Formats: sequence, C-alpha cells, structure tokens
Amino acid sequence: MPGRVCCCCAALRPRYKRLVDNIFPEDPKDGLVKADMEKLTFYAVSAPEKLDRIGAYLAERLTRDVVRHRYGYVLIAMEALDQLLMACHSQSIKPFVESFLHMVAKLLESGEPKLQVLGTNSFVKFANIEEDTPSYHRRYDFFVSRFSAMCHSCDPDPEIQNEIRIAGIRGIQGVVRKTVNDELRATIWEPQHMDKIVPSLLFNMQKIEDIDRIGPPSSPSAGVKEENPSVLAENCFRELLGRATYGNMNNAVRPVFAHLDHHRLWDPNEFAVSCFKIIMYSIQAQYSHHVIQEILGHLDVRKKDSPRVRAGIIQVLLEAVAIAAKGSIGPTVLEVFNTLLKHLRISVDFELSDKHSSAESVTLSTSSKENDERIVQNAIIQTIGFFGSNLPDYQRSEIMMFIMSKVPVLGTTSQSVDHSNLGELGTRRIQIMLLRSLLMVTSGYKATTISNALPPPFLDPLLSPSLMEDSELRQLVLEILHNLIDRHDNRAKLRGIRIIPDVSDLKIKRDKISRQDVSFMKKHGQQLYRHIYLGCKEEDNVQKNFELLFTSLALTTIELANEEVVIDLIRVAIALQDMAIINEDHLPMFNRCGIMALVAAYLNFLSQMIAVPAFCQHVTKVIEIRSVEAAYFLPETIFKDKCDLPTSLEKDEKDLFFLTNKIAESLGGSGYNVERLSVPYVPQVTDEDRLSRRKSIVEAVSLQVDILSGNATEDKVDNTEEITFEALKKAIESNGLEEQEKEKRRLVIEKFQKAPFEEIAAQCETKANLLHDRLAQILELTIRPPPSPSGTMTITAGHAHYHSVPVYEMKFPDLCVY
Repeated sequence: MPGRVCCCCAALRPRYKRLVDNIFPEDPKDGLVKADMEKLTFYAVSAPEKLDRIGAYLAERLTRDVVRHRYGYVLIAMEALDQLLMACHSQSIKPFVESFLHMVAKLLESGEPKLQVLGTNSFVKFANIEEDTPSYHRRYDFFVSRFSAMCHSCDPDPEIQNEIRIAGIRGIQGVVRKTVNDELRATIWEPQHMDKIVPSLLFNMQKIEDIDRIGPPSSPSAGVKEENPSVLAENCFRELLGRATYGNMNNAVRPVFAHLDHHRLWDPNEFAVSCFKIIMYSIQAQYSHHVIQEILGHLDVRKKDSPRVRAGIIQVLLEAVAIAAKGSIGPTVLEVFNTLLKHLRISVDFELSDKHSSAESVTLSTSSKENDERIVQNAIIQTIGFFGSNLPDYQRSEIMMFIMSKVPVLGTTSQSVDHSNLGELGTRRIQIMLLRSLLMVTSGYKATTISNALPPPFLDPLLSPSLMEDSELRQLVLEILHNLIDRHDNRAKLRGIRIIPDVSDLKIKRDKISRQDVSFMKKHGQQLYRHIYLGCKEEDNVQKNFELLFTSLALTTIELANEEVVIDLIRVAIALQDMAIINEDHLPMFNRCGIMALVAAYLNFLSQMIAVPAFCQHVTKVIEIRSVEAAYFLPETIFKDKCDLPTSLEKDEKDLFFLTNKIAESLGGSGYNVERLSVPYVPQVTDEDRLSRRKSIVEAVSLQVDILSGNATEDKVDNTEEITFEALKKAIESNGLEEQEKEKRRLVIEKFQKAPFEEIAAQCETKANLLHDRLAQILELTIRPPPSPSGTMTITAGHAHYHSVPVYEMKFPDLCVY
C-alpha cells in the first residue's frame, strides 16, 4: 500500500519517518489515523529539533502524491501539517514553516481547484497563528502574486470560478494579516505588491454594482461573506485600508486610480464614488488629506481628458471632501480651492476654444461638448460650495477672500486668475463661475458682526462687479451680500418685490444693532448705498434685479439700521425716485417704472418697520392713489408679463410721488433728526468708477458735487446742478492733491513696516530733538507781526495778548514728525 512500507525496511528508518508514515491509512478514504497523529504530535512537541525533518518529509510525500494525483493522501498530509502548526509554537518551528509554505505553494501551483482551495485554507490558518519571534528572511511575494491571480479566475464553471475567487481573496486577507503583524510589515505596502492586491480586490468589488446596492454597505452574515466574492473583497479592502499608516497610505490609494483609469470607470462614476467612500470611511481620520491630495493630483494628470471624465473625478472629490470635512482636512484647504479654480479656468478655456473653432460650422458634437464642460463647471462649483460651507468660520472667511482675489476685473491688474487670453467673453464666464462659487461658500455663514463678514479687503472687490454692465454679475453680487448680511434668516420672508400689507405677519427676526455694526455703517454705509443706487440705473435690469435690490434695502434696514441709517435709506429712496422722474440717464420706461415700484415697496416696508404713524399714512396714501391712477408704479403691476407702460412721466403729478417735506414732517414729530433729509443723496466718487467703462469724467465729477438745497419743497425733483469749467478744474486739482496725500501716507506706512527698527528709532530721535529746539526758540523769542492798521497780536514767552484781529497763522512745515 502507498501509505505503508515493509517490516524490514521500517525497522531501519528514522523514528520521525515511521511516525509520519503511520498517520497515512491504507485507504485514504478512512482519513487521518488519529491515534498515530497524536503520537506524532507528542513526539514533535517533545523533540522540537525534529520539526524541520518532519516538515521536510511531509513535503516530500505531498509533492509525490500531487504529481501522482493521489489527492486523498494530499488532504491527509495537509491536515497533519495544520495540526502540527497549531500544536507547536517553539522557536524551532521556523524551519518547519518553510516546509509548510513550500507545500502550500505546490498546491497553489497545481491546476486542480480543490487543491488550490485546500492550500488557501491552510495558509489562512497559518496566517492566524501569532509567532513568538519575527522571521526576517521569509517573503510572501509568490503568495501575493498567486492569490491575486486567483482573484481574476475565469473558469468556465461559475461555481468553480466563484470558489477560486473567494479563495484568492481570503488568501490576500491572510497575507495582509500575517505581514501587518510582523516586524517587516512594510514589505506588503511596497508598490509592486499593492499594484497586485488592490486591483484584484476592486475587480471583485465591481460585482457589487450588478446588484444595485445603494447607500453604505451593510455587514453581511458569515454565510453571505463566504458565497459572495464582492462582499468579501470589500471587507478585505476595508481591512487593508484600516491598517494603513502615514507612510504607506498613498501606496494603497494610487492603484485605485490606475484601476479606474484602465477600466474607464470615471464615466459613469458610480463605482468610483463608492470606492472612495469606502476609502474615506476606512482610513484613519487624520489621513484624510492624503486621499484628497491624491485626487487633486490625479485631476491634474487627467486635465486634458474628456469633460465627463473630469466631471467624474470632481464628483469623487466632492464625496471625499464631504466625508473629510467632518474630520481633519489639514493643510489642503487652500490647495483644494486653488486646484479647483485652476480647473475651472481650464474648463472655460476648453469651452470657449470649442466655441471659436466651430463658429463657422456648428455641429451636434460641439454643442454636446460645450454642455459637458458646463457639467464640469457645475461640479467644480458644487465642490467649492460644499467644501467651503463645511469649514469653520475663520477658515471660511479666508476662503471667501481667496476666491474674491481670483475674480478678474477688466481694466485692472490684480493677482487673479490669468485672464489675459480669455477676452471679454471668457473673463465674464470666469467672473460668473467664481461668484457662483463664492455664493455657495457664503451660504449659511453667520458672522457675529457685519465687519467680520464684510471686511474692507473683501467688501471693496466684491462690490466692484456691481458696476459692470452685466445683470447676472450684479445679481450674484447682491445674493452674496444677502448671504452675509442676513444673520437671522429673514431673506426667505422677503422673497419677491411686493407691497406688504402688514409686515408684522412676516414675523421678522432682529436684534438691537451693536456698536460694531454702527461703526461699520459709519465707515462703509455709503458704499452700500452707492452700489444699490447705481445698480438701479442699469438699463439691462430685469425683474430679478429689482427684487434683489429691494431685498438688499430691506435686509439693511433689519440688520443694520439705527435712526441715522434710516434717514440715509430714505434719502437713497427719494434719490431713486428723482432719478426715475428726471431721467438724466435716458432709461427705458420699464426701468423707470420699476424703480418707482421698488421705492414704493421699500418705503412701505420701512414705514411699518419704524412704526411712525404719520409716515405710514403718507406712504399708504401715495400707494392708494397709484393703485387707482398709475398702477404701473406698483410692483404687482409693472412686473406682470403684459403691462401697459405710460408714454411719459409727468413731474407735476405730485400726488403719485413720495415727498421729502411730508416725510420730514412725519419723522420730525417722532423725534428723528430730519435736517439731513434736506440734502439730496448723491453717491460719492470712488476708484471703482474707472471700472465702469460707461461714465464720463463730467458724470464722475458731477456725482461728487454735494447739492445743498436751501428750501426742500415739494418741487424738489426739479433741482439740478450747473457744471462749470472752474468747478471741473477745482475738482480735478483736489483729486490730484488727494492722490498725493494717499501716496505720501502709503510710503510712510510702508517705511514703518519694512525699515529696520534702528533706522526708525534714529530718525524719530532726530525729529524729536529738532522739535525740542524749535519749541525752545519760540518760547525765548518775541514774535511781532508787521504793523497793520486793523491791529496787532503779540506772543511773548508763551503768553498771547490779543489787541484786535486779524490773528496770523504760523506754520512750521519742517517740524513734522512721523
């Protein structure tokens, strides 16, 4: 019999061989001889130095039985090996393990599926054994390669294919568990191993998509794990990522990109999204930024691919950011935004280049590509908005300023996205995309003070686009302002421009205006008024523009209005009414009626907010008259699809207008200081006027003239200002002097910021000594002015004796101390 030898030979054989031979029955169907196996185990434990010989002899027998296809004896040999491994844990087991791994390798190399599964099961049992000492020479390269190949089994029999794939996945899981617990755990994370392990797992995980699994993966039962390669592969993938550390995280993630690229899984990207969800939830939270950096880097690599591929990668980034935002983002915040803004510019370039190349022959494919680029742009904006909205307030403020610094402005040179080759159309597209991104970032932002939400370095560039001839840009700017000003979520209640019968029904939420907000309005209130005023003058305004302008005025009233601001807002409203009546800008009739409707809606809101009965009475009376005689002056009528517009606006019909003297009388009786109502509102001239590209010098200077009206009567709307050559000359000269003063102040500040401390100290000491000497001279001398018939003035030793006027002014320009 194959398992036995003759009695004469048996007596001459070593004992360990006799014990090994005895465990094999004559008929392999009878299985392992348990009594003899116990003897062999006792001998191995008692004489551990014989373990290597026992293992070598078992390996010899198993190799012979595999070649002869005596699979029954192969099963018995592997069972004996397993029992010996479980029983022996001494240091002498190392050579025995080498024999064991050699036998497992023989089984895996065979073409018989049963033997491959048998070898895999034995290896998994071995992987779960904790060895006392690490093995510095043992490597698992063969097992990684073989198990990975088994994961891609394409056996024609589905059951056998499934069985081999499961064995391969379990084998990889065993290799991972064995190596990560070893001192030489770094070997498994080498790229040559990860490039085999990760794609093998992903290949089997793709089967998850076939069963349309939606949402996060559930924990399947043990039976399902064994029968479903996709679920087992996912569990192994999660375990692998969970064991990854700082130094080897990237090696585990990069093969994922290679697999998705090779199998073209970015479009559609459902599997890619599910993969990175698994990655983000499996790794340690502090390593999230590694994954985000890898996605950004791959986006740069694939920047010339089709729009849908780029959109798929950006969607994956959005999902990763959504998970990472709850944990640690680390130093990648600005990198994420900078990369996304760069790809936004690239997408706009592609869109415009396709549009220009197809200017003569428009084809369906070109139109489809343009739509795909819009998909990319929308995906970028969504990612920017979602990422920004999940950041803490201090980081969100920085991101807001960072995005705003990238918005290109025609006619200026700034540190924005390079738009030199874009032209006006491309620049406009970039402006709209960036402002839409900024709109999403500011959504839900609640600053404690308005100065935190709108610091000067952010407010000035934000308001610049509101001077541009593009209604969509102006709408975006106003919506961003609403996000930042509205700290009590009142905007939804003010949606749409209308005459509100009872404002109390809206249940407006508001707090008492703080000192910081009062200070902000004193410094920057004129900027807000100015941009609302100029925004009403645009010819391309549509209903949405007027609605947003009304909301801006209403939110300013709710969040930032004290008595002084209320007076300013009324002045702005009356100035808008005068603009529509006088029509120096030659606005279309729709715009003029829209402005009148805006003023009516706002004064109706304001009068009820401040609750001055006489003021409410005047506003209500004008609205009632308009509803009968001039309904086109009310928002409910003018913004209908079909509205009959008047041919002209009569200035004499004062019953249809809100009158300054009536408002002043009503507010004065309630304790308001109404003196400033007699001064018509005129927006101030700023550096932004040169960005407008539609205002002449005469118009810019005329805006700076402060019209003082001695008698604020009902015919105030007829007041005009005469512009003369002398007035223009003085205004230009004063502007030049102001620029010189600004430049001088800038140089002084720059000197204090950059000059060495010793130099500044020495200069201040010199100036102080000079001042001390001059003051001493003044106190010692008696200064007498030239004789004058009208009188003299004498200053002696610091005492002044006034005999009569005039008093002479003394100036010492060289006494200036920085």
